[in-house]
Amino acid sequence: MEFIDLSREIYHRTPAHPSHPPVIVTVWNDHSEKKVAGNTVFTSKSLTLSLSDHSTTHVDAPVHFDPRPGALSIDQVPLEKFYTEAICLDLSHVPLKHAVTVPEMEDALARSGQEIRKGDTVLLWMATNERLWGTPRYPHDFPGLAVESVHWLADRGIGMFGVEAVSPAPEGELNFQAHMACAERGITHMECLCNLDKLVGRGRFRFIGFPLKIRGGTGSPIRAVAVFE
Repeated sequence: MEFIDLSREIYHRTPAHPSHPPVIVTVWNDHSEKKVAGNTVFTSKSLTLSLSDHSTTHVDAPVHFDPRPGALSIDQVPLEKFYTEAICLDLSHVPLKHAVTVPEMEDALARSGQEIRKGDTVLLWMATNERLWGTPRYPHDFPGLAVESVHWLADRGIGMFGVEAVSPAPEGELNFQAHMACAERGITHMECLCNLDKLVGRGRFRFIGFPLKIRGGTGSPIRAVAVFE
């Protein structure tokens, strides 16, 4: 059994979407502070974290983009949505800032030799990290899906899809439209994934990406993992 970590590290000032607060990590206490309990002297270390529920590798809850009453928060989404079969499509050739079209999605699926099954998670490698990670362009110049491509995925009965970028569609109006399409079609998506290049050409795998149980959460960081058996 092989595990491939698809999650980004969480650290102080991890690059984040500009509309969300920064990730702040500080030391709460450390081993320089001795504590005494009876005759026992000991030390401990812990950190404090301040971050958005849309920080680092995360999944959006329906309530994030669906304003209708009854839209689920992250603690209400069934856990089986985050334990699924999955495939990864190779879209690494698309230009930066590009909105991937339906014909391009169909071509990527054909080249993969796979099929999309009901309930699948579909991951989309667009070489975003390889081209932009660590630069000021990362939160702005990424490619993503055209709205029609979101509907194309939904038409095939997926549960969710995932991208490396901070948004599922290119920055600006398209991003808002893609979120609205997810609300309309009852699917969701993950953002800020990594290591998707390690999945391309390897067929189907098990995807695991459980969220934290945040009461009323509009999303949650996840530990996203691909498992090949």
